[in-house]
Amino acid sequence: MSSTLTVSHLRKTYGPYVAVDDLSFEVPEGCVFGLLGPNGAGKSTTFKCMLGLARATAGSVLFGGKPLEPALFESIAYVPERSVLYDWMTVAEHVEMQRRAFTSFDPKAAYELLAQFGIDPRKKARALSKGMKTATMVALAIARRAQTLILDEPTSGLDPINQRHVLNLIINESARGATVIFSSHQIGQVERAAESIAVIDRGRLALEGAVDDLKAGRKIVEAIFPSETYALDGVSGDSRVARLDRTGRIVRALVTSDAGEFVTRLEALGGSGVRIVDLNLEDIFLYAVAPSDATADVVGGASK
Repeated sequence: MSSTLTVSHLRKTYGPYVAVDDLSFEVPEGCVFGLLGPNGAGKSTTFKCMLGLARATAGSVLFGGKPLEPALFESIAYVPERSVLYDWMTVAEHVEMQRRAFTSFDPKAAYELLAQFGIDPRKKARALSKGMKTATMVALAIARRAQTLILDEPTSGLDPINQRHVLNLIINESARGATVIFSSHQIGQVERAAESIAVIDRGRLALEGAVDDLKAGRKIVEAIFPSETYALDGVSGDSRVARLDRTGRIVRALVTSDAGEFVTRLEALGGSGVRIVDLNLEDIFLYAVAPSDATADVVGGASK
């Protein structure tokens, strides 16, 4: 599958502050791609550099193998994190402005989408709530019929019903052949819609790949031990353990294979309530960006 977007060694600094640092990833054509990261990780800055709204300090961004140029904006729709609607204009006037600006814009589709969100096109933008402003921008972007959609927090401020509606629209856009790149603070939303992800932390790539591939073969094994100083007899050195975390008496291990056999080992060491938990996107995200807890085989100074 060819790439719609290729980001190579992207770097953006603001004086001494490094917002994006040697960031590289590829977005396959026609997929839904989720960009994840903690607050301040550099997601919005990355989007701005991709679209020329901020000048990258170094690196390159290619759309279909070509550098960004004005003609490409006919096929790229962007929804920023903050509203860019004109407060003094009505929603209908925004629809008309888009109709005049983009040849592929479909006003009928825009009004249908606005109706689905319950937005009165006669209202001025200043009268809309934060969520309704987001929904209006999403509706205008979808009605563009663009080949690439870049959506920064496209469910921000929306109620759960409209959040689900936006996710359905994102999935539908991918089904018609468009490429959708979106960020969200709500990992469950990304897990529902995205086929591939990139996780960035402090401006650097922490993890990238297809969601199914990142989950494949890996499980979480949880156990409760009799005390916080219970010896684990070399568990942290087990070749199957990619990460071992402890919170009090609870041990949580990320294992790469043979989860059932690992359960038996923890039970033999005195663990109770041992269970296998499927790895979800939240686990993948947290393991990518959170520092490891202590992984020694003994907690609290007890000997093995």
